[in-house]
Amino acid sequence: MSAVEAKLAELGLSLPAVVPPLAAYQPAVQSGVYVYTSGQLPMVDGKLPVTGKVGAEVTAEEAKDLARTCALNALAAVKSVAGDLDRIARVVKVVGFVASAADFTGQPGVINGASELLGEVLGDKGVHARSAVGVAVLPLDAPVEVEVQVELLP
Repeated sequence: MSAVEAKLAELGLSLPAVVPPLAAYQPAVQSGVYVYTSGQLPMVDGKLPVTGKVGAEVTAEEAKDLARTCALNALAAVKSVAGDLDRIARVVKVVGFVASAADFTGQPGVINGASELLGEVLGDKGVHARSAVGVAVLPLDAPVEVEVQVELLP
């Protein structure tokens, strides 16, 4: 077990199976020392636990938890191409999308769920640049979607 997966276990979490693509893309690709994940939905056992817009059908706190799930799914996608999460030198960038009700402006707080998880699991290597964007709708009516870029050790 990698040190990263041991840290996940210490936090009461485990790395899920890679979420299969919903269309014509790969969950993650490696280019040089970087791994780029596709947008990861908060899928659990092949389905979304919650659907709808944040600020309407979904609370900000629920969405923050869903963003954590997206980050876990992103780590699984990274492992699928890197082979070992201990190869992560650092998380470079996180981009989070929040399906938002018209008056919802708390996107950064929602995406903190992903950012905080990466920090808890990876320590200083999990500190990253980030964007948090409100959108009208996401695939499958998901409330949140997160993509991650990581740099690997050579």
